[in-house]
Formats: sequence, C-alpha cells, structure tokens
Amino acid sequence: MGTGGADVRPGLHLSFGIWVMIAAHCLHHAKAEISCASCPLPVQLHREELPLVARGGGGGATPGPSPLHQIRLELLTQTAVTDRITGLDEARKHARFSTDVPRSPEDATLDFGVGAEEDAALPRRSRASDQTFGGDFNEDPPERRASFIALRRARRSGPEVPEYRKSSRDARDGLSVDSFEGRGGNSGPKLDGQRSGRAEVKYSRDEGRGTGRQDEPKLASSTYALTGDSAHNHAVVYWSGKNSSVILILTKLYDFHIGSVTESTLWRSTDYGSTYERMNDKVGSKTVLSYLYICPTNKRKIMVLTDPEFESSVLVSSDEGASFQKYRLSFYILSLLFHPTQEDWALAYSHDQKLYSSMDFGRKWQLVHEHVTPSRFYWSVSGLDKELDLVHMEAHTPDGNVQYVTCRAQMCTESNRNYPFPGYVDISSLVVQDDYMFIQVPTSGRAKYYVSYKRDPFLQIKLPKYSLPKDLHIVSTDEKQVFAAVQEWNQNDTYNLYLSDTRGIYFTLAMENVKTTRGIGGNQMLDLYEVAGVTGMLIANRRHDSQVKTYITYNKGREWRLLQAPSTDIDGNDIHCILPFCSLHLQLQTSENPYLSGTISTKGSAPGIIVATGNIGAELSYNNVGMFISSDAGNSWRQIFEEEHNVWFLDKGGALVAVKQPSVPTRHLWISFDEGRQWTRHSFSMVPLFVDGVLVEAGAENQIMTFFGHFSHRSEWQLIKIDYKSVFSRRCTEEDYQTWHLNNQGEPCVMGQKQIYMKRRPGNYCMLGRDYSRVLSTESCICKAHDFECDYGYERRGDGNCRPAFWFNPYTLSKSCSQGQNYFNSTGYRKVVSNNCTKGVKEMYTPRRQQCPSRAPRGLSLTTKDDKLTAHLGTNVSFKVHLDEGDSMRTNIQLDFGDGTAVSYSNLSWTEEGIRHMYKAAGIFRVTALAENSLGFDTTTLYLHVTCPVEHVQLLAPYVAIRHQEVNITAVVWPGHSRTVTYFWWLDNNTEPVITLEGSISYTFLTEGMHTVTVQVSSSNAILQDTRTVAVQEFFKSLLLSFSPNLDEFNPDVPEWRLDVGCVIKKSVLQVLDFPEEQLLVAVFPGVPTAAELFLLPNRNQSLSKKNHEEELERVSKIIVSALNQNLVEFELKPGIRVIVYFTQLTLARPKRVLSTNLTAPLVDSSPRHSSSAMLMLLSVVLLGLAVFLIYKFKRKIPWINIYAEVNQEKEQEMIGSAGQGDSTPKITLSEFTTSKELMEKELDARIKRGVGNSCENTREIPNCTSV
Repeated sequence: MGTGGADVRPGLHLSFGIWVMIAAHCLHHAKAEISCASCPLPVQLHREELPLVARGGGGGATPGPSPLHQIRLELLTQTAVTDRITGLDEARKHARFSTDVPRSPEDATLDFGVGAEEDAALPRRSRASDQTFGGDFNEDPPERRASFIALRRARRSGPEVPEYRKSSRDARDGLSVDSFEGRGGNSGPKLDGQRSGRAEVKYSRDEGRGTGRQDEPKLASSTYALTGDSAHNHAVVYWSGKNSSVILILTKLYDFHIGSVTESTLWRSTDYGSTYERMNDKVGSKTVLSYLYICPTNKRKIMVLTDPEFESSVLVSSDEGASFQKYRLSFYILSLLFHPTQEDWALAYSHDQKLYSSMDFGRKWQLVHEHVTPSRFYWSVSGLDKELDLVHMEAHTPDGNVQYVTCRAQMCTESNRNYPFPGYVDISSLVVQDDYMFIQVPTSGRAKYYVSYKRDPFLQIKLPKYSLPKDLHIVSTDEKQVFAAVQEWNQNDTYNLYLSDTRGIYFTLAMENVKTTRGIGGNQMLDLYEVAGVTGMLIANRRHDSQVKTYITYNKGREWRLLQAPSTDIDGNDIHCILPFCSLHLQLQTSENPYLSGTISTKGSAPGIIVATGNIGAELSYNNVGMFISSDAGNSWRQIFEEEHNVWFLDKGGALVAVKQPSVPTRHLWISFDEGRQWTRHSFSMVPLFVDGVLVEAGAENQIMTFFGHFSHRSEWQLIKIDYKSVFSRRCTEEDYQTWHLNNQGEPCVMGQKQIYMKRRPGNYCMLGRDYSRVLSTESCICKAHDFECDYGYERRGDGNCRPAFWFNPYTLSKSCSQGQNYFNSTGYRKVVSNNCTKGVKEMYTPRRQQCPSRAPRGLSLTTKDDKLTAHLGTNVSFKVHLDEGDSMRTNIQLDFGDGTAVSYSNLSWTEEGIRHMYKAAGIFRVTALAENSLGFDTTTLYLHVTCPVEHVQLLAPYVAIRHQEVNITAVVWPGHSRTVTYFWWLDNNTEPVITLEGSISYTFLTEGMHTVTVQVSSSNAILQDTRTVAVQEFFKSLLLSFSPNLDEFNPDVPEWRLDVGCVIKKSVLQVLDFPEEQLLVAVFPGVPTAAELFLLPNRNQSLSKKNHEEELERVSKIIVSALNQNLVEFELKPGIRVIVYFTQLTLARPKRVLSTNLTAPLVDSSPRHSSSAMLMLLSVVLLGLAVFLIYKFKRKIPWINIYAEVNQEKEQEMIGSAGQGDSTPKITLSEFTTSKELMEKELDARIKRGVGNSCENTREIPNCTSV
C-alpha cells in the first residue's frame, strides 16, 4: 500500500479497523444467511458445530461450474462487506481483530448477485473459520471432539448481492450529509471521452507500475449518486444479467445501538445503471426492508423481506421489481432456500427454528418441521432423489438428540417422514452435496464420519488408521471425488489434504502441513486454491521446517513442485533466484467481498492465466510484495505491479482491468489486452473514489462494468457506469486466435490428456463474443506412473513406489468375498480420479482379478448400532456383527444375549440390518458372538448395561443415633435396580462422597449434635437426591404416641403433612411442660393409624453428670406421661376437629455395654436393676400385641394402639422413612415396595415374636421444624 494514500487520509487505518471489527463479527453471526450462486466463496474451516456444511442449492440439478471457488463452508463467506472509507488489503494480511458487533443476524451480511454469466470466473480458495466454543482455533485441546465440516457450492439462494457498508462510525453518529459531487441524476466526474478529453498515460509510482504503456481507447461512462442515502451504511446491489438492463440497489441504515434496520431505500435502474428510480412508494413509504432475494432459476422473480422489528411481511415481484405485492407472515424469516429447478418453490427458516415451504413463490407457507438445525436443510438432488419436493434436514428430538430426516415439503407428517441414517447424528453435521451425503455420529471417544454415495447406505469413512483427526472438513466433492482437509492429532495450525475414491470412503494423502491463515474476524483460512479452467491444478502453501512455501500440482496432488520465480523484475533487472533455495510464493486469500478480487484470481474462460499477489525469496512473506501473472498455467511468471491491485477479467477473460486496493482513493484504472504485458491507464473520475466493488460482465451481450464507491464517508453512494465496448473495433475472427498447449514444464500430458486451447492473440482489440470456444481439442495420453496415486493403506516411499503402511495388511479380504467368487486385489496404486490416460502402465497398476480363497473367520467384532454400551429397559437394542476376514456366506453366526436367550444365523448376510433384542430386566449382560466355519472360529464379547431410570429415591436413617455407635443408612430406589445404580453418600461435612454400588452403608457419628446425610443416586442419565438429618446424642428418652381416630380421617400420608403435624404436636406438649424447645423432637410415622415418637434429648450443659441428665429426662418424661394420661395434650386440626394425644410407651436409649455391629438405632437401658420390670413389661407387651393383632385383623381402631417399628437384625434389613409425596408405606424393604397392610402385619408379627423390651430401636423421621 502506497504511502501517499496514508498521508492524504491518516484516519483511514482507524476507520478500517473499526469497520473490520463490526463486519467480522457480523460475519461471525451470519450462519443463517442465504448464499449466492455466483459469489466467489473461499473455503472455511469451522470448529464449532461439527459443522458439516453443504451447498445450499440443494442439488446438482442447478447448472454451473464445479471448481472449488463455488464450494463453501459457511454462509458468511458469501458476503461482500466493504467499509465506506477503507478496504480490505491490511485486513487480508492480518485481520486479527476483536469483534464488537450487532446482535441481529440481519446485520451480518448480504450477498451480491451478478447474473448467470459469472460462473467459473469466480476465484477459488479454501478458507477456514473458527468459533470460540469448543473449537478455539488458537488453542485446541487434543481431546476436543473433531468437527466435520463440508464446503458447499454457493447455490443457497439469498440476498443475491454483496452488501457494502460505510464506516461503523457513520451508523453510530447518524451522519446525514450531502453528496460530494451533486444530487440525483446529475452526472459526476466524467471518464475519458467526456470531461477528461484525453488519455492519461503518465507514469506515477502512486498508481503502481505496469510493464508497458500505450495510447488507450476512449471509454464512455456516467455517474449517478444515490441522493438522500448518505446516512445509510449498508448497500445491497443486484444485477440479474442475461440481457437484462435492470439493476436493483437496497440501501439501509443499521442502528448499532438498537441492533436493527431503521431506514431503507430501494432503487431500480432499467438502463444498466445510468439512472435510478426510488421504489419506496411502490413498496410502502413506511416499510423498512431488510433483505433482497432473487430466484436463481428466474431472475425476473424477486422476494424482499421487511425488517421484523417493524413487521413481518414478504414483498413479491414477478417483473424484476417494477411492481410488488405484500403478504403478511406469521413468522420471521432468517434464511431462504430456492429449489434448484422449480422457480416457485422455496424453503424458509424462521427465528424459532421452524422450517416452512412455499410452492407459490412466498404467497402461502406451510410448516415442514420444527426444531430444525440452522443451515442444515436441502432440496432434493435431481437424478438421485425420487421426488422433486423432497427435503433433507437435520432435526432435534424432544430428548435433545439430533436425527437426519427426509420428507416431502407439503407432506411432512410423522407418518410420512423417513430416517435415512439409523441412529442419532452430531448437531450441524448433515451435508447433502452432489452425489454425497455426510454425517458425523456422536461418540464419546474418537470421532466417526459416515458417507452415502448416490443414496446408498451410509458407510464409515476410512482415513489412514493413525491419522486420528482432531478436525475434518470436506473441501469439495467435484468430479466424483471427495477432497478433505484433516487436522491430525499432532498438528496445530496446519492441515493434511486427502483425496477419496469415487465412493468417498477410502482416503489417501495428497499433501501434508498445508498452512492456515487467520482472516477477518478470526476466520481460519486454508491456503489452498484451485485454478479455474484447468482440471486437477491446485496451488497450496505448505509449512516445512518453520518456513512456508508455495507449491503447485497438475494432477490433483500426485506430484507437487515449487514455483519458478521470474527471471527479471518489473524494470527488467535480472533476478537470481535458484530452486529449491529461492522461488515465487503467492498469497492465496480471496476477498470476503466478491467484487474485490482478493490476492489471487483466475477465470474458467481464460485458462492458464493466473494473477496473484506474492513475493520472491526463500519463504512466503507479507512484506515487499508485488503483483505477478502467469499466462501458461503457472510454468512461468512475470511481475506486473509493485503494489497490490484488484484485477478483474473483461470480455470472458480476453482483457484485464486493475484498480489499486480500496484502502486509498483512486481516479484511475489499468487495462491490458495482452495478458498483462502492457497496461493502459484511464481516468474514470475527476475526484478520487474509494472503490467498494466492481460489477463486471453482468449481462451476456453488453460490455458494461459498474464501479460502486464513495468520495468520502459523508457522501452518497456513487455508481459509475463504464461501457468499454468502444475499446473493441470488431468481433474476433479466426485470424485473431492462436493455439495454446497446456503443459507441465514441457510435459504435454496433463491429467492423462493433451489439451489445446484457442486464445486471442495478445494485443488484438477484438471482441470474443458468445461463440468463443476455449478448448480446441483433447487427446488421451499413454498412462505413466504419475497418473496413479497410492491406494488406501499404502504410502509412497523415497524411491517413489507405494508400499503398505505398517498398520495395513494388504492380504486382508472383504468378508463379502465368498468361495467361488472373484475379487480385485490392489497393486498398491489407483488411478487419479478424472485422469483420462489409456494403456501404457495401466495394466501394471490396475487391481488384479483373483479368486476368493477359503479362510477361517478373523477380526470378529460386536457393537450396538449406535455404538453405545447402555440401553434403556424396554427398548430394542440392535447389535451389529462385523467380520474382517472370512467367507461371510459360509460362516455361521451365533449371538448369546446374556439373559438366557440366543440366536443363530447361517451366514453373515442375515445380520447386515442388525440383530434386535429387547431386555426385560435391568442389569449388566454379557453378550457373546461366535463366528464359525469349517476352517476355524472367532469369538468376541460385549458387556451391555441395561438401565431403567430411577423415579424415586428414599433415604432411610435413624432420627436419633447414639454417639460412637455404628448405624446403617439405606437408600431405597424405585424401580428396583440390579448392579446399574451408583450411590454417592455425603456424610457430615465431608468434601468427598463415599461411592458404592450397594444401597446401604454403615457409619459411626463421632460427635453429638445435628448431622446431615445426603445420598445421590445415579442411573442412566438421571440423578436423584434425598437428605435426612440425624440427631446424635450420648443417650435420650422417647415416648411412643398415638392419637384419637379422627386424625386418621385427615391424614393424606405425605411427608409435608407429617412435618406440619409434628410441629403442632410439639407445640401442644410444650404448653403443659416447661422444657427447652431444642431438646424436644417429634417424628410422625408414615401410614395409618397415625403414630408418632417424641424424643427427649439431654441438655448440653457439661456441668451436670450423666446421671443427673438421666434423672432430668426421667422427671420430664413423667410429667409428659401424666399430662398425656389426663388427656391434657390436644390440638385443633381444623375448626371443630380436636385431636387428643395418647401415651403408648416410654423408652430410655443409651449405649450398650456389649454392642452388636448390626444395631441401627438407640437401645433401651439394659442394666440389672431394671431386669425384673423389663420381664414384666415384656410379658405385658406380648399379650398386648397379640390383642392388638387380633383387633387389627377385624379392622378395628383403638386410640391407644401403638405402631412401633423394629429393625430386622437378620439378613434383610428393613427401615422406615419418607422421601416424597405418595409415600404411604410405614415399612420398606430393599427388595420391593410393599403395601401398608403388609407392612403393618409384619410389624405386629415382629412385636408378638420378640416383644418390645430392652432391644427396642427406632429409625423415624426428624421434622424440619426442630431448631437445635
């Protein structure tokens, strides 16, 4: 970039930086935008979303070229955003800016549509872009899940035009200023032939240096300013071409403060841009427009969207914008996808992730599917899908998984949907492109990628065994082959390039360590470029030993070589640059704005011509760069400018036009008619113009180019129309052409054929015309070694031969190879796809047909269809059996499911769709597969976890425990599980849990006080939790309570009710007793008849002896018993309903002298002085228990009945507790939930057998209302 421009406008760099931050972030959020079939689209590598991205056009039915430049990875690459003040040259070099952008995706960017003739002229390059989440390109963790992204052709319909922008400062300041040159249709500065009057051929270093000069022809031009739009900071331009003279321009004012469009103006020209008409009155003077869409199959049909901040409508035109009809929408459209062949069919993606279809060009819309992934929907591909209206999409299930779904656009009910891939896929991984479909499956370990060729079943993609990709991107699917970029486990800022076979399954290495460049907004760009017009020709920048050098290939990566530097510089001085120590290196960035050429340009109609920015030296550098051109497909190079320029092809590549980078204003352009050997300079404006973009050859029969720009950031948009037809004196005849033989350093055979092209003789000022044929003849060549690449599993060694990799067994045969059949045995080579050579060494390298031998089964593997080792109870599990070697038709397969059932198949073909089985119980099952034939057998085992989600967990723990005495704590889950539940026990204040596979744990509390116990139960994808509080004391007294029968009538038997009633009972007791509240606990038991236990805890006063404490508790208990016997303790449950509390039994619990390890609750005092009374009590309780049991059997209720639970000290532990609503069981076992009646009977039976004596224990619940 020259210094002159910087001196004239020192604030340009700051303005450009601000714009880049805004535009980059806009691009970053533009994933839901529409692509343009004619925009140059660099290849992007995205990290986030696995993001397989495909051609938006939906299929191969749309005619057009297939080079890399029309395949892209992310919608945001289609954009053409240019600062009204500055350009992109510095951003293209560095572009490491922090982004601060509007929130709205509408602000992201718009695309330029240029017409049908723009096809192969677009530059091609691989480009990558990374995201912050899980895929920061700067520091990717090795364990990061590999993302799988595919580039696609730019056929997603969309704002067909790139969007030019003023500086972000304009939007924020809201500047509204007048045009620098005038108003309305007043002509601006004239070009040659008008005001200038003569050609300007004076050499100036500020203008760059050409290799030659001559008098230039006169050019006719006119200038038009979009009056009143100086404050608008977005411009969307569309020129349909195909002999149409209509140009549409949509200018908008985007308010960055509120994040939406606040003003818009639609302009229309019917004379190729000489004059424009404001269309606001025809679309509605108060209507704010946001997007302009052009139907790709009928350029006369236009769809314009209103800004959703004001209204949600679509305006439809069928006459190139001359008139519009407005239709209201019930949703906001984020992106549109037109059908590749049916002009009235379109898909619309809404703001709430719904997909709609219209069959009448937007007038009526019907819902197709909900929860669709953005940019992952495609129309049918002609010739592959049976129905024209078939839609491919990626949709989310209610449980959060993602599926690949197909259905017809207007018939997408659940019964009409199909799922081509069995199982779930990774989000943003579906790509439908040409003959291929790609997906990535969700795995916890290594990523797995699958491909379907011509709608065949999906098969796993095979990369070299130890490539172990961290990141994989589909670069292109041209010419019946998949081109992939893979970042392997040991790479950080480079990628390896791989080429597949025709089916897209087996990949071989094409080039290692291709450099990436960080572009605007942090986008990662792969330095790979496919030359237009020459099949198999690629240019790449490779990193080797910390140096980056440029290489070129003519046979799709089979062989690479360095570029030979020019022999002289622009002034004719000799350059001493000797390979391999010195060579020419090229920058391979294409512009984000499709109307700026970027650093490299080629055109399909001008084969062999390459224009690029580069440097000469030992490695690639971004300093001291110049512009270089090759006229013979990269064999030789010449320097044409000392500074960077944008270069476009005119007249189907017969002429070149160059303009300095837009970071500085200019008044001149350069034109060459001899492939860059001589350049003539023309003045196209009296005032220097910041060139935002150039439209070239939009029409098929006109020779018009239009410059878009501005004189300053305060001026209106300036449109300068240039008709360069006058530079041609006539149409070309046969005498004006010469032949050119494509060659690779003298080798005439390129991709297996000799190709002869017709090119206009340099310097002839004749027009090529529509009937220009660029290929004169082709002739197949004799096959040589360089026409073949290494086959899958083979690597090229130092002697140039392909040898098996250490991990590959070349003698492995497919399981489909059955005795008596034939197979093709690889020689280690395969012919380069699209190579047209014949005979020669073809027989030597072609796989040989051999007979399948008999062999024993080897390499048997068993997996589930979704590659998971877990399954839900009651669902079908599909098992897949894979055999690496063996005769599949003569090998018996046996599968034992591990639950007592097994199946057997006579051959492997019966198992291709999977072996389905449903388990009827949860657990871990050992599934065994056996493959056996007459020569041997092989076996493999899989352990499958069948789980049932836990719906309820209940923690059972004693309400009061004795210090230093071990207690059992149990978690009961429902439904019951066997070996599939993990328990996490959080005890006291421990920072780490105790993890067990059993539902109980023994624990000893070491300190007195209140202790919290929490259990978390993990099963399947669910985690449930329950918590209990345990009061730990040295000893305590408890009283069993019963209630008058009327309480049972109002007992809903839920935990909350028991807690509230416990608080009421406690308050009632405290009314007849002077006792500290914190020493009194009440626990109400589950079930009916309603019963409770009242706990008396000792005072924490350490000055009293234990004996004094016991005596105090004894005194208090007598008072309470006396009050209860006198019916002094009662409470009002509700108005008119009073409940009397009765006393049932008194116990004293303290540590035993001889402890049993199975005790789970406090014990009654067992000293000798109480033995006689204990015996009497035991006999009384036995008789009493028998009576109660008999009464209960006859369904009677007695107020003083006591329900007291014991802990079974035998094999099966039983506990009492409560965990949630609906718990109505007074006693629960680990094996099952029993009914209240069964538990009551067990309880009373235990009382009859053992009585309630010295070994009474309790595990009741402590109410939360107690404050201690």
